[in-house]
Amino acid sequence: MFINKQSSLYRIFLFILCVLFIVYLLPKEGQFQYEFQKGKLWQHKTLYAPFDFAIQKSEAEISAEKEKIRLEQPKYYRFSISIFEKVELDYYQKFQEVFTTENKNENLYIFGKEILNEIYQNGVLSLNFESDIKDLYLIVDKEERFLSFDQLFRLGSLDDFITKKTNESGYNNYKDEYYSLFFEIIEPNVFLDDEFTNQSIKDELGLISPTRDFIEKGKLIIAQGEVVDEENFLRLRSLKNEYLLLDVSENQKLIIIFGYSILISIIFLMLLLFIKNYRFHIYENSKELTFIFLNIVILISILTITLKFKNNYFYAVPICILPLTLKTFFDARLGLFTHVLAVLLMGFIVPNGFEFVFIQIIAGIVIIQTKTDLHKRASIFISVTQIVMIYLLSYFSFSITYEGNLNSLDINIIGFFIINGMLTLFVQPLIYVYEKLFGLISDITLLEFSDTNSKLLKELSEKAPGTFNHSLQVANLAEAASNEIGANSLLVRVGSLYHDIGKILSPSFYSENQKSTISPHEDLNPEQSAEIIINHVHEGIKIAKQNKLPDRVIDFIRTHHGTTNVYYFLKKEIELKGEEYVDKEKFTYPGPLPFSKETAILMMADSVEAASKSLRTPDYKKINEFVNQLIDKQMISGQFQFSNITLMEIEQVKSEALTWCIGRGHRSGRTAYQFIIHLAGKLGITLKPNID
Repeated sequence: MFINKQSSLYRIFLFILCVLFIVYLLPKEGQFQYEFQKGKLWQHKTLYAPFDFAIQKSEAEISAEKEKIRLEQPKYYRFSISIFEKVELDYYQKFQEVFTTENKNENLYIFGKEILNEIYQNGVLSLNFESDIKDLYLIVDKEERFLSFDQLFRLGSLDDFITKKTNESGYNNYKDEYYSLFFEIIEPNVFLDDEFTNQSIKDELGLISPTRDFIEKGKLIIAQGEVVDEENFLRLRSLKNEYLLLDVSENQKLIIIFGYSILISIIFLMLLLFIKNYRFHIYENSKELTFIFLNIVILISILTITLKFKNNYFYAVPICILPLTLKTFFDARLGLFTHVLAVLLMGFIVPNGFEFVFIQIIAGIVIIQTKTDLHKRASIFISVTQIVMIYLLSYFSFSITYEGNLNSLDINIIGFFIINGMLTLFVQPLIYVYEKLFGLISDITLLEFSDTNSKLLKELSEKAPGTFNHSLQVANLAEAASNEIGANSLLVRVGSLYHDIGKILSPSFYSENQKSTISPHEDLNPEQSAEIIINHVHEGIKIAKQNKLPDRVIDFIRTHHGTTNVYYFLKKEIELKGEEYVDKEKFTYPGPLPFSKETAILMMADSVEAASKSLRTPDYKKINEFVNQLIDKQMISGQFQFSNITLMEIEQVKSEALTWCIGRGHRSGRTAYQFIIHLAGKLGITLKPNID
C-alpha cells in the first residue's frame, strides 16, 4: 500500500512539474484569438479595431521600396587632392620637355595651367568609366558637392577639349604639344566611394517606415463572411502583431498563466489517462512514465529556445524524433498519441499554429505507419526521406492555398525542412543514450541478446541442453505467432530464449534434461518438488538481473507461467492427502499475469511446446483439440485479462500453434516419442508425463 501511494505521489509530482515548466516556457503576451487565411472567408464575427494601430506594410511593399532606394540613391565619389598635386608637378616637368626653347614663354605656361585647372575643376574620371547615373555627390575634403555627371571630366574627351580651348585662345598652332603634354600627365582622381555609398543606402533603408496607414479605435476591420483579401490580410496581421506587443499587467499575466495551466493540464491528463487505460504497465513504471514526459518537455524547450533565437528556425527542429523514439521503445499507438498531444502543446508557441500542427501531425502519422527497423540502416533513411517529402509537400500546398501562386515560397524554409530531416537521423545515437539512462531496450539491443552464442545462452545449452532446445522451439513458435498478429516478434523471440534461464541451477529436476529414467523427484514429496519447479522463475529473475538483461526481457521470465498450477505435483498431492487438505497456493506460480501481447504469446507457446511432447499417435483432430483445450484453459483461468490481446488474435495464435505442431513439432516429436515408448516397453518402464 505504501509503495502504491509513493507511485501515485510521484505521478502527481511529475504531472505538476511538467505542467508548470511548460507554462513557464509559453509566451505571456496577449494572444490574437482568431485564425485567418488569405483568400478565405472570415468565419468569425464582425471585427472592429479594439485600439488605435498602424497597418504594417507587406514584405512585397518593403522590398519594392528598398529596391527603389538602391536604384535611385546617388553615388558618392571621392576627389583625390594628392593626385591633382602630383599632376601639377608633372606638368611643370613635362612642359619643359615638350615645348622648345623658343616656345617656352610664360604665356604658354600660364595658358596650359589654366587648362589643367579647368580639367581638374570638378575632377577627372577614368577612360573606361561607364555609368547611367545623372547626378552624384563629390566628396572633397569632407565636403559634399552635388554635381551633374556631365560636370566631371572624362579622359575620352581630352582631344576635343584641347582642340576647343586652343582654337578659342588663338594657340591652335600648339594643339599637338598641349595634347601630348596632357595625355601623359592627366590621371583620373575621382573614384566611387563604395563604403560611403553603401552606408548612405543603409541609412536610407533604415528610414523606411514599416507602416503605411493608421486605423482608429472602433473602425471596421473586416465583416463576417467577407473575403480576406490582400488589404484585409494586412490589417488582420497588423492587429495580431500589435496584440503581441501589448503591455500586459501582472493581473492579466496571472489570468493568462491560469488559462495555460488548465489547457496544458488537460493535455497531460489525457496522456496520463491513455497510458493508465491502455498501457498500464507503463503507468506503473515510474521510469518509463518519466521518460515519456521528459521527451515532451525537452522537445518543447528546444522549440522555444529556437524561436527566441530566430523566428523561422523552428522548422528545423526535428519534432518527429518523438514518435520515432516512442515507437522504438514502446509501440506505434502510444507514439502517435503522444506525438499528437505534444504537437498541440507546441501550437501555443509557434506562429501559424494551424499550419504547424497540420504538418507535424501528418508527418507523425507517416512515421508511425512506416516500418522503421533501426537495426537496418536503410530503414531510417527511408523514413527520414518520407518525413522531408511530407514537409515539403505540405508547405507547398499551404503556400499556394494562401497566395494562389508560388511567389510566397521561401527557399530558406525548404532548407530548414532538409536540416530537420538530417537532424532526425540522430535518433539512432539518441536511442542508445536513452537505453543507458533509462534501462530501455531497442531492436538493436534485442538483436544482440538473441545471439545464441552469448555467455548466458551458451551456459544454458551446456548445463541444461534439453531446456535450451525447448527454449529454441518456443522461440520459433512464439515468433511465428507474433508475426501473425502483428506483435513485436523480435522481443518475443528474445524473451522466449531466456524465459527458462532459471533452470540452470537445477537442470536435472526438469524432465527435458533428465538423461535416465530415474528422477530426483522420487526422493521428494510433491510439495517439495513443486517448490523447486516454481522456484525456477525466481532464480531466473536473479540470473537475468546479474547478467544485466533489460527489464522488458525479464518480464517474460516473470510472467511466462502467470498464476497457473504445477498440475502434475498438485494432482499427486491431492491423491495422497485429499483435495480438502491440500494448500493449492503452494502449487501455484506467484505471477504476475502477462500484461502484453508478447508475454501472452510466450505463455501460450511455452505450454503448447512443453505439453505437445506428451501427445501419443497424434493426428490433426487430436492436435487441434489439444491446442484449443490448452489455451482455452488459460483463458478461462484469466491469464490473459491484462495482456491487451483480443479473442481474434488468440485464435490466430491457436492456428499458428496448430500449424507448428503439425509441421515442425509433430514430425520430430512423434518419431522421438515412439522410439522412447518402444524402448521403455522393452525395459518395462512406465513413463511420466512432462512436469513443467
